[in-house]
Amino acid sequence: MIKSQANKIDQFKNDTVFTTLSQKHKSFIEEKSNKFGFSFQEIKQIIDIATDLEMWQEGDLSVIWNEDETDKLNGKNLRQKLIRRVIEKWESLKQKSKDYTSFTPQKVPSPKLDFVSQTDDSIILGNCPVASEKTRCCNLLTLDTVKNCGFDCSYCSIQSFYTDGKIYLHKNLRSKLNKLELDPKKIYHIGTGQSSDSLMWGNKDGILDDVFDFASKNKNVVLELKTKSNAVGYFLKNDIPSNVIVTWSLNTDVIIEAEEHHTATLKERLAAARAIADMGILVGFHFHPIVEYNGWEKEYHDIIDFIQDNFKPEEVALISLGTLTFIKPVIKQLRKRKLESKILQMPLTDAGGKFSYPIEMKKLLFSSVYNRFSEKWKSMVYFYMCMEDKSLWKEIFGKEYRTNEEFESDMNTHYMGKIKWLEDQKKNKMS
Repeated sequence: MIKSQANKIDQFKNDTVFTTLSQKHKSFIEEKSNKFGFSFQEIKQIIDIATDLEMWQEGDLSVIWNEDETDKLNGKNLRQKLIRRVIEKWESLKQKSKDYTSFTPQKVPSPKLDFVSQTDDSIILGNCPVASEKTRCCNLLTLDTVKNCGFDCSYCSIQSFYTDGKIYLHKNLRSKLNKLELDPKKIYHIGTGQSSDSLMWGNKDGILDDVFDFASKNKNVVLELKTKSNAVGYFLKNDIPSNVIVTWSLNTDVIIEAEEHHTATLKERLAAARAIADMGILVGFHFHPIVEYNGWEKEYHDIIDFIQDNFKPEEVALISLGTLTFIKPVIKQLRKRKLESKILQMPLTDAGGKFSYPIEMKKLLFSSVYNRFSEKWKSMVYFYMCMEDKSLWKEIFGKEYRTNEEFESDMNTHYMGKIKWLEDQKKNKMS
């Protein structure tokens, strides 16, 4: 039996998740597997649990295992009891609120950026990569001006799409944009922040020159630039088309420090947004992902209070709500990287083929954030949920859409209304 068990363990010896474990955990798993004859699936599950414990900084298997308390059991009953105890402890850690007070954020080295200039005729405009009929979706179109990101947010799905460490830019971006065939009678909402951060690269290789030229030529496009940076220097020196909206993903200081590596601080993001709004450019905010942890509610409320005290609803086009949503490859990639993070320490339930918080937790998170805004803000700013269950809309916002197309139409009508209002304000100042 020992030989056959050794063969089972050998199958994991080159597995990235196993090899990144501490030597203590590797030795423990190998020893107990040989002793109790774990199945292949049991070994895999124990490896994942050990990895999570190390990532979350929540102890080790040997403490949970404790065979001394099971001295009346033996054989299969003992093995099942011990494995069940480990799983129950792991599940209990996921069910309780994350506690970052004793968590030491990992110092993640800044990535070495290797820029690649693409000269092919690859498609640059497509549907949002996370669009799904299983959730209420705004039908956003995504403009892949850059592929891959220089930030390192623990929860980001980009890490599962681009794993070669290269940053892909287009050598002939303007030409590709000019070739896009758009219906002049249709309103398009296009974002550039799905496969990379929209602003962190500045105007490298003329990116911003090209996308703003595109926006100027296509007044029926609402061009959204989404960022976690404070890189707004280009805007301060150039004229920006009125159909451009600059939006910031916001999170609390706790989450930014522990999970959003190399991004601008909350203070820096809000200062950058204020600078853009002062130029007469529409801004927006994404509370996405809202993360549940000890103290979360007060800290998100503090951000909302700051926004309402320092921005006018007339200046803000949109505020979106969303939370942690994972696909299996991202969870696997997180464990492979062994990045110290508590982001997976949460109850994961099926959410339209992905994994996220249970619906009741989402109701609590979203209603708490939305209801902190005043009625004036709710009436003047477009609030929506990103990639969430259709049933949540009525519960949170008191309204719902029958179809994704109805959602898209209402959103675009609101954005265009704000853009026209802004243009009118500028004309009045000039006259």
